Formats: sequence, C-alpha cells, structure tokens
Amino acid sequence: MSNYRIIELSNCELVRKIENYKTNLLERTKKFAVLAINVASDLPKNPAGFTIADQFVRASTSIGANLIEAQEAVSEKDFLYKISYCLKEAKEARYWLQIIEESSLLRSENLSSLLRESEEIVKILVITLKKLRSK
Repeated sequence: MSNYRIIELSNCELVRKIENYKTNLLERTKKFAVLAINVASDLPKNPAGFTIADQFVRASTSIGANLIEAQEAVSEKDFLYKISYCLKEAKEARYWLQIIEESSLLRSENLSSLLRESEEIVKILVITLKKLRSK
C-alpha cells in the first residue's frame, strides 16, 4: 500500500479499478463489522462491557454503512463529508479496540488482527480523503 506508482490507464481500466476498490473496501468494512460484533458479544456482561460493546459496535458497523451512503452522495461535498464520517467512525472503532485490549476486558487473538485491520481501514480512508481534497 505504501508503494504507489503513477500509471496511465484507459477510462475502462480506471472504472474497473475504482469498482474493485469500492468492492474491496465495502467487503473489508463488512467483515470488520461482523468480527466487531463477535468480539463485542464476548465482552464481560457488566456495565463496562455493555457500554464498550455498544459504542464499539455502533462505530464499527457505521463505517461500511456510511460508505454505502457515500455512493449515493448528491454532490462532491456530500461525498467528501460521508467519507470523512467513515474515517471518524473508523478511528473511534480503533479507539474502542485499544481500550478493550489495554483494559484486558477480553483476551483474544482476534483482537490483534482486528486492531491491525482497523488501522488499515483508517489508512485507506486517510489516503482517499487526501486524494479527494487535492482535486
């Protein structure tokens, strides 16, 4: 992901790349949300567990939902806003994962991989926003 090169693409190739990018990101955010729900279900059934599970699931599931909304944006400004909101939610989900991990509320190998995936999603959205804003 860090090694980008500028290449000439025909319009058809460019459309195909954009479609693959959108499908890939939508699939990744959906898988992330499903895994987040599974992690939240394993949290302790106490006030801390309930609160964190609720916040974590809301943020995690919101990323993909807002990506879908972004596809239906009525303007470039609306699209930029929705992608920015996806980034905000991705960062919040990452925060709750860090809290779960650091507080030892749950010990699971899934946490590390989910945390890595949340960081990747954040990076993708940051790059996307930078490209959109540079236009």
